[in-house]
Amino acid sequence: MDNVVYLDYKAKELENLKNGQKTMIIRGAMGRKLPYGKLNTSDVLYFIENKSDGLVKAKAIVKTVFNSEKLTKEESTRLVEEHQNKLHLNSGLKKRFAGKRYIVLIEIQGFENLEPFKIDRSDYGNMDDWLPVGNIEKVKLNE
Repeated sequence: MDNVVYLDYKAKELENLKNGQKTMIIRGAMGRKLPYGKLNTSDVLYFIENKSDGLVKAKAIVKTVFNSEKLTKEESTRLVEEHQNKLHLNSGLKKRFAGKRYIVLIEIQGFENLEPFKIDRSDYGNMDDWLPVGNIEKVKLNE
């Protein structure tokens, strides 16, 4: 399964994945939101930054996935802290995810830069930062 994943541009998430400082991606919400329970090892993640150029620039393979049970604010904060060496979150992202009831931790492997390309988002809502596209070729725009 291919997924398009938005990364925080200001936090330099893509840059940190590229240079190997970051080896894990986090998603968190008060409820079970994508990709909770929907991600498997060997799925492919295509990375795009949240800075309006709309270009997929890299990809990686899912190595491990951890879907938390319902967490207290303290448990959630502790989980984020325990994985900070792999997550490499800045203070803004730490604040955003610590305290969420449900956390998904995704360890990646095989990071690869790609020739940038745009995708067709028309089948997805505006606010989604995780798009389960099935096959990347179906949403890839040839310009």
